[in-house]
Amino acid sequence: MTIGKLSSRAGVKVTTIRYYESIDLMPQPHRSESGQRIYDETSVERLSFIRHARDLGFPVESIRDLIDLQSKPDQDCASVDAIARRQLANVRYRLNQLEALEAELKRMIAACEGGSVENCTVLACLSDHNNCREDEHGRLNGLLEG
Repeated sequence: MTIGKLSSRAGVKVTTIRYYESIDLMPQPHRSESGQRIYDETSVERLSFIRHARDLGFPVESIRDLIDLQSKPDQDCASVDAIARRQLANVRYRLNQLEALEAELKRMIAACEGGSVENCTVLACLSDHNNCREDEHGRLNGLLEG
């Protein structure tokens, strides 16, 4: 199948497929005589695996490790379990950070009494981190971005 067909079947953009190939998460495809990329069902399965792992928040390196482990079916799955547990710990940590962010935003909004912008509590908190009660929300490190 073509890259467009693979894209449709796996629900992943063509540019994402090319990116995964460039970082070796997806193997380089076979090419037709005219140079067109040609994919098979194994490519759909691999791409679906990667997409699902990304949807669950696994970082690229963990996915790379999982793919490597997947190619060793007789090996004990303790390594897979450790990767999944590490991801769960990361999710729990981020949830705690988001709860701190939620609490601070609620406090800022509740403290706002209306009036003029020059006396706005929300803007005061955003202007000076010392006006915040929660410090933990300052460590989200791009959690809400892209």
